[in-house]
Amino acid sequence: ADEPGVEGRLEALADWRRRLYACVEGEADHPTFIALSDIVQRHHLSVTNLDNLLRAFEMDVTVNRHQNFESLLNYSTCSANPVGRLMLELFDHRDPELFALSDNICTALQLTNFWQDVRIDLERNRVYLPLDDMARFDLSVDTLKRWKLENSAQGDSGMEERWRSLIALEADRTWALFMNGKPLPERVVPQLRRQLRLTWLTGTSILSRIEAVDYDVFQRRPKLKALDFVWLYFKARRPIT
Repeated sequence: ADEPGVEGRLEALADWRRRLYACVEGEADHPTFIALSDIVQRHHLSVTNLDNLLRAFEMDVTVNRHQNFESLLNYSTCSANPVGRLMLELFDHRDPELFALSDNICTALQLTNFWQDVRIDLERNRVYLPLDDMARFDLSVDTLKRWKLENSAQGDSGMEERWRSLIALEADRTWALFMNGKPLPERVVPQLRRQLRLTWLTGTSILSRIEAVDYDVFQRRPKLKALDFVWLYFKARRPIT
């Protein structure tokens, strides 16, 4: 849905939604939805979460700017949070408090990915930085395109500082969400704990890398290497401290 130049995306998503609700009624007509129908019934999955994922895909087609941080949170409600809720449901967790903790982690993961991929998204004319926050630091989409994609303002220390301040603000908000969701892994069934610890550790490690490069995600896209994942896997064997 978020690939440019693909025709008929909204129509295809509408058909996907039709197939989704048909499968819930036991009328699946596609191999994917035959399997999904079985899983939804067996694990009592919420169809709302699956529908929200489709809503996020539709937004990917129609929305490439977000006016404020609240808009990003609303997008994450459909794009990221349903994934965590579905995972909890698969392990028979339906406590609203656990859903809320999961939402914090999933939204934080979504935002971390946005800050990590600013350059990639900008090249596709997608901007997930809130426009009002950019204006607060006297930055605009056109300014970023000229500055970072065309390298037309190298050495502009003032702009560099405003950029760092902007991403630092977004990183602080993201850290708050991660910390709000931190208790979740120890409140679920044992067989899910390591997975959720690893998820939390991976997201926070990438956010730390963004800070470590002084928020210069244009020149040095922060990412984890194979050895990082090995270390995190073993770290996830114990509760997060």
